[in-house]
Amino acid sequence: MRIKYHITPRNKNRWAVIKEDSKKAAAIFDNKKDAIERARELVKKAKLGQIFIHGKDSKIQREYTYGKDPEKYPG
Repeated sequence: MRIKYHITPRNKNRWAVIKEDSKKAAAIFDNKKDAIERARELVKKAKLGQIFIHGKDSKIQREYTYGKDPEKYPG
């Protein structure tokens, strides 16, 4: 199962790191760069992970995938 985190804008130019399906932010930062770094730290702890980086308009700007999906079929 892939762990997914979203970097989303907050009020007063702050950025939140939110685990998908969670109502509470894992962390909030004053700048986007620090939020991305924290999300990378969190997602790398899992075997499979994804980060979705949103812009100030809340649309997804970038997506990063970590880990390799297991193959469905042998061979």
